[in-house]
Amino acid sequence: MDDLTGFQRDLLYVIAGADQPSGQDIKSEIEQYYSSEINHGRLYPNLDTLVNKGLVEKGELDRRTNYYAITDDGERTIRNRREWEQQYADS
Repeated sequence: MDDLTGFQRDLLYVIAGADQPSGQDIKSEIEQYYSSEINHGRLYPNLDTLVNKGLVEKGELDRRTNYYAITDDGERTIRNRREWEQQYADS
């Protein structure tokens, strides 16, 4: 997780907390957190990075819509990040 941007990390958390969200679902969630509009040119390249790193898998819901799902590596990455954060947040 240390090589992810903060935005990519936030996307990973959103995907982990949802059941195979579409790109639009992810966009809506992340926009609520950031309180601003996220354009496609920012969203989809970062989603592709997560897919290329093996943290997220991308599948097809229909011919126009993809879904994203957390992989085992993605879950492990989140778990390791939380353990690392806790050593500092709990002190």
